[in-house]
Amino acid sequence: MDVAEITRTFLIFLLSCCAILHLASAQTSASQQSAPPASTTAIPLNADPAFDVATIRPTETSATHGTFIRINGRHVLASNMSLQGLIVYAYGLHSSEIVGGPRPLMERTFDVDGVPDAVGHPNRNQTRSMFQKLLVSRFKLKFHYEPRSLTAYAIRVANGGPKLKATSSKPGDGTNFSYTCPPVLTVRNYSMADVAKGLQDAFLDRPVVDQTNLEGRYDFDLKWTADESQTYCSATESDVTPGAPPSLFTAIVEQLGLKLAATKAAIPVMVIDQIEAPSEN
Repeated sequence: MDVAEITRTFLIFLLSCCAILHLASAQTSASQQSAPPASTTAIPLNADPAFDVATIRPTETSATHGTFIRINGRHVLASNMSLQGLIVYAYGLHSSEIVGGPRPLMERTFDVDGVPDAVGHPNRNQTRSMFQKLLVSRFKLKFHYEPRSLTAYAIRVANGGPKLKATSSKPGDGTNFSYTCPPVLTVRNYSMADVAKGLQDAFLDRPVVDQTNLEGRYDFDLKWTADESQTYCSATESDVTPGAPPSLFTAIVEQLGLKLAATKAAIPVMVIDQIEAPSEN
């Protein structure tokens, strides 16, 4: 084979390699565009996921940790959460609604890292359900409910009637209960029972019960200035400025036509019958 023939064969080989690489790159790009990342895909609303795999470890006390539950891609994470706090989150309770359990264990803090047994990321209610199953399977939680008289806040209709807007969401749409600090609360497609539970979880220092007798679901925004009774967005000197919004108790009357009244209420509390340190990973 002469030099010209060798050169021509080598050029054909190079062109073939370039074509193959270009095709592979195009296929990879198309695949990436057609398959959205898992973190943007929600688990269907009617699904009831559990942890497929979950690692539970005692929190490293030598390190500085925040305390949170959050979703990172497909991973559901809990950081520096006491066992009591995990139960509070999982079952949507106030800490005063949990009775029993050995104090040293209930106060011990854990880190949890797991993925659901369904494709996508879970919503808030699904995440709660996942932690319920985890508490039963790994902490051997057993309990029953008993009515107890507790100090609580009751949501009631204020004088003049409610100032609420019926939701614009359609049946089957998702819900939203989100807030910033200083507190601005955005609520979409929530029942009043849901609102009571949300205020209890996020802001107030005692259980909250719905005594409005209002049916349906609502959309609203609520803005106020935090005070020492609230567990989120604690009061600061910068909050007390001219023109600042009123307290939560005044804002809910003025903006929603509702009121929060201190009361005693018969509330089902969780009585723990059994709970153990978590099984090994």
